[in-house]
Amino acid sequence: QGSMCDLVARTGRHQQRYEDGRRLVAGCIPFRYRADETSGDEQKKVVEVLMINSQSGPGLLFPKGGWENDETVEQAAAREAIEEAGVRGDIVQFLGFYDFKSKTHQDACCPEGMCRAAVFALHVKEELASWPEQSTRRRTWLTVPEATSQCRYQWMQEALLTGFSEWHDNWSKGGSAAGDPI
Repeated sequence: QGSMCDLVARTGRHQQRYEDGRRLVAGCIPFRYRADETSGDEQKKVVEVLMINSQSGPGLLFPKGGWENDETVEQAAAREAIEEAGVRGDIVQFLGFYDFKSKTHQDACCPEGMCRAAVFALHVKEELASWPEQSTRRRTWLTVPEATSQCRYQWMQEALLTGFSEWHDNWSKGGSAAGDPI
């Protein structure tokens, strides 16, 4: 089953992981809560997600990047959040695998540029004042509907709506004391 290409990919390419000819990437949807000023109900919390600008065109993205051999997929997702968006927090949920094509990741081992992203929900605890990609990245906090409309990629939109929103609705209803998700 394993072709030469698998071997080259796994040892070369900066320790990059592949599976079934897809480059594996890790990503996260960073989120936080703020009081809902509009409702006048101090207890009511609005969930916001963090997006960053794309370096290759319009639209916004969630942090994501290569998952390397010397780290778990959760570590990779958390590392990308720090490197690209300058946020730290707790990974609270695996939201699913999402397949997509990437022009930037076409190579000998993955000629179609097929990628599979493992996406997590990251509850942000800290926003760093300086972070590795701050010179090229802007952070924007958005409500889920705003984020959906500004999302650059279909698969990220899907992760937000079918992954994050569905999970979060259930989690915030039943998953914590007195129904308060904080």
